[in-house]
Amino acid sequence: MINRIDHIGIAVNSIEAVRQLYEVILGIKISETEIVEEQKVKVAFLPIGDSEIELLESTDPDGPIAKFIAARGEGIQHIALRVADIEAKLAELKSRGVRLIDEVPRRGAGGARIAFLHPKATNGALIELCERGGDR
Repeated sequence: MINRIDHIGIAVNSIEAVRQLYEVILGIKISETEIVEEQKVKVAFLPIGDSEIELLESTDPDGPIAKFIAARGEGIQHIALRVADIEAKLAELKSRGVRLIDEVPRRGAGGARIAFLHPKATNGALIELCERGGDR
């Protein structure tokens, strides 16, 4: 039920400050930006083949990305795995005793439905399950 890596989330202080690195130096153009109010974050997507890099900039000094950067600095914040049926995958993981942050999917950037697994269940990695409709 896990199809592929959907994206890798990278926490940054400023999307504009890292734009040159990704667009000019690496040649990966930002395809879109969006603010996700529920998560207090501005995101920018950089498509790479079948996956994306998701740059995450906090829109609130008390938001989760701001807290992540304060504790760990800028860098990889999570890895997102594409699933076809997020409810079924969450139910399966819960039945196996996997600790979840989200037992019910929530809205993510780009209209995705997302849910996070607790890092204590994944050897310290923050794993996001991501279900998307459409072609993205």
